[in-house]
This record gives sequence, C-alpha cells and structure tokens, in this order.
Amino acid sequence: MNTKGVDPDIVYAWLCGRSLARGVPQPVADQGGFRVDTGTEAEISRWVFPTIGPGLPALARGLQDPRYLLKLCGEADQLRLILPGGWEVEGGHFFMQSSGARFEAASVEGSIDVVRNDAVIAVRIVAEDGSLVASGYAGETPNAFVYDRIATAPAHRRQGLGRAVMAALQGARHYPGTPELLVATEAGRVLYERLGWRTLSAYSTATIVRP
Repeated sequence: MNTKGVDPDIVYAWLCGRSLARGVPQPVADQGGFRVDTGTEAEISRWVFPTIGPGLPALARGLQDPRYLLKLCGEADQLRLILPGGWEVEGGHFFMQSSGARFEAASVEGSIDVVRNDAVIAVRIVAEDGSLVASGYAGETPNAFVYDRIATAPAHRRQGLGRAVMAALQGARHYPGTPELLVATEAGRVLYERLGWRTLSAYSTATIVRP
C-alpha cells in the first residue's frame, strides 16, 4: 500500500465527483490540499490532503471548531504524529481505484431503479414488498467516475446487492475509460480487491476533540 500519498490530480478528480454526488460545493486548492465547504450542521468544511505537507499541521493549529475535518490519503499513525494536541484520528478507510473491469451482477429479486440527473446517478433496489434493500450514488466528470454511499440493508447483505448497485451505476457512465474511484471501509476493501480494484492509500480522518 502506498504510504507516501496519492497523485493530487486523482484526489481532486475524486473530490469533484464526490461533491457532485453529494450536492456540495466543488473542491478548491488550499494549504496544500483541497477544501470542500460542505456547510452543513454537522460539518462546515473538510480539507483532503493527498500527502503530508507543512500546510496540514499549520492549518490544524488554527482550527478550533470540531465541524472542521482534516482528511489524509495516508495511515492514521502518520496523521496522528504531525497534528498538535486536541485532535483525534480515525483510520479504517481506503482510497481505491478500479482496474477498469465491468461489474458482473447476478439477477436480483425486486426492481432496480436508475435515475440520472445531469452528472449524478442514483440507483435503488426495491424488494417486491416495496422496501428499499440497497442503494448507491455516483458523480461523473470527464476526469473520473466516483462511486459514493453504496449501502445494503443489514437483513439483505451477502446477496450480491451491493455488486448489483455498482453494476447499475457503472452501466450509466457517459465517459468510459476514466478512472473509477471510491473510498471503502475495511470490509469493502476486501470485496473490491476481489473484483480487481487496487488500494491507492489508506484514508484517515482527524477531528477536534470537544473540550
């Protein structure tokens, strides 16, 4: 696994697609990373750093509100070492890129609804009783296809529904050949690596500990 960060162009392309999928502002370069001004009650802004540089600890020293988040394409221990006191670091996520292979999804019970709104694709799998069993989103730009919030209801896991969501999203692409990117949990990383994806780096988050 890469411990020296990730190509900033790839990180920027991923953030642009993620911002589309989530309906938040596009990233801007700031302090050696990229800032997204999410502007929600839970989060004012986040900074995503492709690698560690002097701007990251300098920024951390000037932030006080826990609704500011710092993200690093790197291990949690790396991030923890360069931050001042008062920050808590969480790992367990991974920045990943597809090999370019197509998802082969088995048939599923119920219906698969695919809705494309400009550059945003939403997929829902609805069971025969009308309940939502799996869903996911993607944001597409000419530079990347970004999968986001792939979720399966707990009672319906291990039935191939997540793969079906990914296949439906992939099938709605307008720009074949662009990098396919996502951030996965540890469990997701194992699944995606079986499908030919590769881990570009760990992905860690730092938050201010409330007084």
